[in-house]
Amino acid sequence: MEGVTGRIYRAVHSRFFPGIDKYYAPFFSPTETRRIPPKDMEELKPENNRGMVLVPQLLANSADNFLWAARELRQLGYEEVNLNLGCPSGTVTAKKKGAGLLAYPDELDAMLERIFSSSGAPRISVKTRIGFSEPSELKRLMEIFRRYPIYELTVHPRVREDFYKNGVRLDAYGYACGTSAAPLVYNGDIFTAGDFAALLKRFPETRAVMMGRGLAADPALARRIRTGEGADRETLRAFHDELFRAYDDILYGDTALLHRMKELWSYMICLFKDDGKCSKRLKKAKDRAEYAAAAAAVFDGLELLGEAAGIR
Repeated sequence: MEGVTGRIYRAVHSRFFPGIDKYYAPFFSPTETRRIPPKDMEELKPENNRGMVLVPQLLANSADNFLWAARELRQLGYEEVNLNLGCPSGTVTAKKKGAGLLAYPDELDAMLERIFSSSGAPRISVKTRIGFSEPSELKRLMEIFRRYPIYELTVHPRVREDFYKNGVRLDAYGYACGTSAAPLVYNGDIFTAGDFAALLKRFPETRAVMMGRGLAADPALARRIRTGEGADRETLRAFHDELFRAYDDILYGDTALLHRMKELWSYMICLFKDDGKCSKRLKKAKDRAEYAAAAAAVFDGLELLGEAAGIR
């Protein structure tokens, strides 16, 4: 979700669709250089995230690097940081970061011991998959997590090898529910209000739900869950137009702007009944005039669906 849910998206989304308890910033990876890269700092500046609760995510395989970044973020005013053990990207896992660290449980355990025995960091939450290669790895991981005062444990019930395919493994999430000492947050394949209700019915001990692709496809999903009210065509169009203007202010040239908007449409088109023609037209748009005509064809000509289940 790194290309979609940056500071511009968060700011516009929170204005049009309030009701999110907290947002998560795209992760960054602290290193021995002991500096937050300018691009990441723009994401994390408090003045760029007013009106919302934001949690920074860190990719790390070094306790010292993690602690340095966590303390810096505390100085910026953040009360929680998240250790991301879920990212399945090959460029990340090859460095023993994200889900890659799950393949080395002893190293993970040693890193967590060092982190939680130190002072000066804000509250630390963890996002994890259920293993690197096999769900059976979850038993060892939960034994490790139970030893530390993790503020919240977010579980995405897939292994790294699944990436985002093969469906979520809810039995594994159930095992986490029965063994976790930390409050549990569920993540994975929540695309509709019905998905949310079914999850909580089966696992009522779930403290919260983290939504990614489902919220990108249906920006009103949290409101739909809370009140039953989805997004109407006019609000979605205004949301889209405001995003376009905001990205246009910070991105250089049509290519970068259209790439960002097309990435958004790869999710949001699921809210409309499209036979493939409009999505193809959006993908092929070469300049802002072609793009504007393609987006207008969606808003003016396609039926708005009741939910974004098509993202499955």
